[in-house]
Amino acid sequence: MRSSRLVLLALAALATACAGTAPSVPPAAARSAPAEPVRLTLVGLNDFHGQVEPHRTRLKDGQVVEEGGAATLAAYVARLRADNPDGVVLVDAGDLFQGTLPSNLTEGAVVIDVYNRLRFTAAAIGNHEFDYGPVGPGAMASKPGEDPLGALKARVRQARFPLLSANILEAATGRRPAWLGNDGTHLVTVKGVKVGLVGLTTEDTPDVTNPANVASLRFLPLAPAALEAARSLRSRGAEVVVAVAHAGGKCPDLKNPRDTSSCERGDAEILAMLDALPPGTLDAVVAGHTHQSMGHFFGDVPVIETTGQSRSLGVVELYVDPESRRVLPGRTRIQAAIPLCARVDADSGTCEGRRLRDRSGVRLVPATFLGAPVVPDAEVAGLLAPALALAEEAQRRPVGVSAATPLARGYAEEGALGNLIADAMREVAGADVAVMNPGGVRADLPAGPLSFGHVYEVLPFDNTVAVLQLTGVELRLLLELANASERGAVFPVSGLEVTLARCPGPQRLQDVTLEGGRALEPGRTYRVALPDFLARGGDGVGPVMRALPPERVDLTPARGMDLREALIAYGRARGGILSAPPLGRVRYKGVADCSSAPR
Repeated sequence: MRSSRLVLLALAALATACAGTAPSVPPAAARSAPAEPVRLTLVGLNDFHGQVEPHRTRLKDGQVVEEGGAATLAAYVARLRADNPDGVVLVDAGDLFQGTLPSNLTEGAVVIDVYNRLRFTAAAIGNHEFDYGPVGPGAMASKPGEDPLGALKARVRQARFPLLSANILEAATGRRPAWLGNDGTHLVTVKGVKVGLVGLTTEDTPDVTNPANVASLRFLPLAPAALEAARSLRSRGAEVVVAVAHAGGKCPDLKNPRDTSSCERGDAEILAMLDALPPGTLDAVVAGHTHQSMGHFFGDVPVIETTGQSRSLGVVELYVDPESRRVLPGRTRIQAAIPLCARVDADSGTCEGRRLRDRSGVRLVPATFLGAPVVPDAEVAGLLAPALALAEEAQRRPVGVSAATPLARGYAEEGALGNLIADAMREVAGADVAVMNPGGVRADLPAGPLSFGHVYEVLPFDNTVAVLQLTGVELRLLLELANASERGAVFPVSGLEVTLARCPGPQRLQDVTLEGGRALEPGRTYRVALPDFLARGGDGVGPVMRALPPERVDLTPARGMDLREALIAYGRARGGILSAPPLGRVRYKGVADCSSAPR
């Protein structure tokens, strides 16, 4: 017994003697845990189109519900930043400016003021960024020394964030435009992770802006430009690469981001690009241009897009492994099309005016986001005040015309408002027929006395009334090209009757006659009124325009009028009343007729 005590005492003494030299082994619970993945919050907008004010809808009981707007957008961005401090990457996928009076009167300057305030990381260049042409009221250069890119260059200088496009080159030199100040990419460090952004612009830009304003530029295919830019970013240390692309798609079912069965492939530039890229090129995509919601994985690449006009934003949560410095695809989360609401209906939780307009008992309460109330940013509201005052003065100006009934624009269907605008162009130009591009009609007209603001919202682009001399063959070809859009756009006409076939992919022109069913004479020349946007080759009708001799193209505004002035003059000539013309100028044949439809 005594010897056992002596052994224990000796061991204790030995342990004490060695305590200063031998490292202790901590218990398992005290060992350092592996480092957590780095969370990055990618916040995406697209097709803002100058919507600094909220969309307002008056309800049955007189309440007004609001959707979006810059001050509410700022509140959501602030909540996202509070949720992930220093971890937010805020981007816009293009078409920032064109579309509202406050933005257009400032040539987009008010939008850049807001985006500077919100500390955007970057934005892609959209096709409508080129709409303003030179600095000043003209939508295209008409005097010696005027720069057709002048207004956009002014916004690039104003912005405290880069405007990006890796697929735009100067036609004359084949180089990237020096005025952009970048190569279409931007590299930032977020929470210690190097994030590369590559901007892209739809290849269709010359067809969907005034072609004269982009004549000095070339728009390259998206996939090769994205691949080259991504490789450049990786070589410069980018650990995450995100495309911010003014090119999009349509996937209306957002319930399951892994289910892409609702995605339409016909007019999906962004999906065609992803199909052409090697796996691992991109880690995420913020898309735009098509104004359609997306929030889906294509392979391991999350793609988000919203309907635009500041009604919603999208979020992708990316997690980066601290050891491999790679995105962990299994951890990626998508929040698609988050509505931007300051107040919502207490029962439905929505601020969507179309859903609430005809409901009874709507009770509006403050919205919450990420566990806190949404408080619109008062400083942003103050920032907007000068532009809104300028716009309000113009908006309130009466034009001496009333709409007898509400006039709907249509887009994929014939609309009374589009027909009315075509009628107005035809009369102003003294033309045989007229053709209007549906994308140029951006809103409906309400019934009652109209202000300049009402007309401006319908026709925000500064297009003028041009006149072409076309043979019957050329007129038919123009309508074939115009109606061949993958989006199914229906072109309003006046003096014509058109028959279309609804086919998989683009619809096809079956037949075209003069009103009353009279046949077009192939060799006869017709006087055709249309917006100068079309006369310059926009919306895919360039092949017709390029083949015409100059003496058959008159771009001088008919009677000196733009489309707004033409519509107002048309109403004044009818006692100050705009009445809805009857529908029926566009007819359809079924899918069975597609095989025989002209291509």
